[in-house]
Amino acid sequence: MNEKSPVVQLTDVSVGFPGVMALDGVNFRLFPGEVHSLMGENGAGKSTLIKALTGVHPVDSGCIELDGRRVAFHNTAAAQDAGISTVYQEINLLPNMSVTENVMLGREPRHRFGGIDWRSARRRTAELLATLRLDIDPASMLADHSPAVQQLIAIARAVSVRAKVLILDEPTSSLDSDEVTELFRIIVSLKATGVAILFVSHFIDQVYEISDRLTVLRDGRVVGEYLTHELLRIDLVQKMVGKEISMLDGIRDRTESNGIEDDLDAEEPFITAIGLGRDGGIQPIDLTIYEGEIVGIAGLLGSGRTELARLITGVDRPDTGQLLVAGKKENFRGPRNALKRRIAYASENRRGEGIMGDLTVRDNITLALQADLGWLRRLPRQRQDELARSYIQAMNIKPPDPDALMRTLSGGNQQKVLLARWLAIAPRLLVLDEPTRGIDIGAKAEIQNLVTNLAENGLAVVFISAELEEVVRISNRIAILRDRRKVGDLANHDLTVDRLLAIIAESDDDAAG
Repeated sequence: MNEKSPVVQLTDVSVGFPGVMALDGVNFRLFPGEVHSLMGENGAGKSTLIKALTGVHPVDSGCIELDGRRVAFHNTAAAQDAGISTVYQEINLLPNMSVTENVMLGREPRHRFGGIDWRSARRRTAELLATLRLDIDPASMLADHSPAVQQLIAIARAVSVRAKVLILDEPTSSLDSDEVTELFRIIVSLKATGVAILFVSHFIDQVYEISDRLTVLRDGRVVGEYLTHELLRIDLVQKMVGKEISMLDGIRDRTESNGIEDDLDAEEPFITAIGLGRDGGIQPIDLTIYEGEIVGIAGLLGSGRTELARLITGVDRPDTGQLLVAGKKENFRGPRNALKRRIAYASENRRGEGIMGDLTVRDNITLALQADLGWLRRLPRQRQDELARSYIQAMNIKPPDPDALMRTLSGGNQQKVLLARWLAIAPRLLVLDEPTRGIDIGAKAEIQNLVTNLAENGLAVVFISAELEEVVRISNRIAILRDRRKVGDLANHDLTVDRLLAIIAESDDDAAG
């Protein structure tokens, strides 16, 4: 690989914004026929590097070269015309149009007299999909396909312009393991044709599986460029955060040693679900949740984790069973009723159901409290300022500016603001659905430590994560779901990921035994 000339080279590139240097003298190179992972915590400069390369942000100094020629793209269309295509985590396609229309949009073949030649367009799309070994009907509507298939179609569109460089920004965040395998198959096939692939992901296992080389950014600077197989994972993590990581191990020690289960039998559960279920969502389930306890929900994609969370918090209404809150039967008509009983739900869909990007950090923190008070009883500005300042300081939110727009914060800091929003209403139960998805390991450790502190101070927590290691690390007790029903409920004494996987995978007969 070293004998080749880089297809992309950044030399001493800097990009600044008011009050922050997002990229500071960055050198970076990307070779044809390789997968190069860009690693770093949220706010390290990964997104800015991509946007500088693709013409979204102009560079303040330094130069960008493509195939040895200096370039300065003024927009993403110019970058794409030059052979640099990007596929983002949020799929940027049109669901109300066909696969062909999405793949060929803006590049449709024309008849001699100017109309679109749809027959040729469908044929070209079919040929492109075939080269990627994707069995997808070009005439089908995009909305009829799963998010995973839509992601693959977005990649097909990106490479249809004869891309020299393909940038994949968190492409696996919403995919299950089989879908990740299919995506990686396509990446390998594109790599074999000489396409240079820039891969951005927070999943370290996937980075080591698919990438040939990686570059680590921290605080807008390059820490180093490494051949992936030559860098130990623990060394990678330490280079990303700039210090040794013992934080996560400490969380596990605390959850194992707090001895909360010794006191539970003498207490009344805060939440008791009896045969709680919903048609098409989750089969009837029994579950208890005590104050001061972290209950992990473990299961594969589609096991019913989110469906259970939505029933407990009033987002969805059950078809069967009942829910008791502090021993009293409840029939929530919506999440606002649940909030009245101090039950808060942080959805896995942060972007669609959580952050208000064009509002300030202050507004986002006080939003739930204001809704609880009612819009006719305005929260005084002085109280808003006090709440915002206290949570910004307590949760180490960066930048520490209550007037910063929410959309300008990194993913980890956005998640901290959302947690602050729910803590501001003094909840008794906090249901967290994928609270650390898509954030770096440093922010993940901070959030897990915060959740553990909250439980130690009496808050009941339901913690849902697709990362079984995370569930084992943070939970006092773990409810295990499979095929939308509960198949286990175990105190977290020396539980391992292998044991959880065995329970998830075992047959019904094995489970009964």
